[in-house]
Amino acid sequence: MKPAKLRTAVLGATGYAGCELVRLLLRHPKVETPILLTRETTTAPERLDAHYPALKGDIPLPLEPFSWELLERRGVRLLFLATPHELSRDLAPAALDKSLRIVDLSGAWRLKDSRNRAVYAFADKDKEKAERWDKEAVYGLPELHRRKIAEGRLIANPGCYATSVILGLFPLAKAGLIDRSAGVVCDSKSGVSGAGKKPTSKTHFVEVAGNFSAYSVFGHRHTGEILEQVGLEEEELVFTPHLLPIPRGILSTLHVRLQRQATAEQIQRLYHDAYNGCSFIRIFEPGELPQIQYSLYTNDCDIGFQLAPSGKRLIVVSCLDNLMKGAAGQAVQNMNLLSGFAEDDGLR
Repeated sequence: MKPAKLRTAVLGATGYAGCELVRLLLRHPKVETPILLTRETTTAPERLDAHYPALKGDIPLPLEPFSWELLERRGVRLLFLATPHELSRDLAPAALDKSLRIVDLSGAWRLKDSRNRAVYAFADKDKEKAERWDKEAVYGLPELHRRKIAEGRLIANPGCYATSVILGLFPLAKAGLIDRSAGVVCDSKSGVSGAGKKPTSKTHFVEVAGNFSAYSVFGHRHTGEILEQVGLEEEELVFTPHLLPIPRGILSTLHVRLQRQATAEQIQRLYHDAYNGCSFIRIFEPGELPQIQYSLYTNDCDIGFQLAPSGKRLIVVSCLDNLMKGAAGQAVQNMNLLSGFAEDDGLR
């Protein structure tokens, strides 16, 4: 007798990350066809493939009105929240009270330090409960927190920029090799899908095509994630995001001064040791640098570096697909860990 497949639901499937998540779940060998939920009320039934015709096929993809009763009746065990930060902040505690496990793709539960979390200006209805889940939520970066994720109930999927920067810096920070007094400069560029599906004057085709711009300088929401996970202080980090005129993909260029002189072979060994056994980290040979095109439509994070002749200055380049390793792919990776599946199930 075959084991029962995992029953999941996705709230927010009509967004770019939500749709990518559904696409991955539909091909996952150990997951039932997910229940697709919407907070919108319409007079006529909706289907996800009406929003994304590329999903048309033999499997019906109805969008059903969200209700706790529906989740209970359909036997859902894991709920993905691909929702705005404020909505995830409101729904997750209620879902946890109903013994559901949560993988939240928003920024609602990523930050432990209230000073970093202040950028979201959350107005919690039950501050005591929210504070408790702030402490218990697990930052869902498997390469750093695999064991905690497997034992968790509320998994906070990391931000896309933050994933690229943290994975690029973590081996150096772990080894105490970063000269923090010199500061770390993170120069990151993302495709337009990272801004979400709702159009704005800044993401309109006319504004983006043939253009390149910086935004949210000294104020981006992913800054706190980098500080907390890498172990830096605010004054030790300069993180500047940029908008590329492409649909998807992230390239982060990380400028680091080293505490002590190192060789390229030592740096290479450091990264291989830190990510030994990690299915989705690809370390390039010294001097070979990743490009966005190499990791598109995969759950891989590509990392390469160039060491200065002095052996004291290092440039690290980290690339990933913001809708995959930066969002939906990483969410499936976290679901696999929560459920005892192979970490790369449904992702290769």
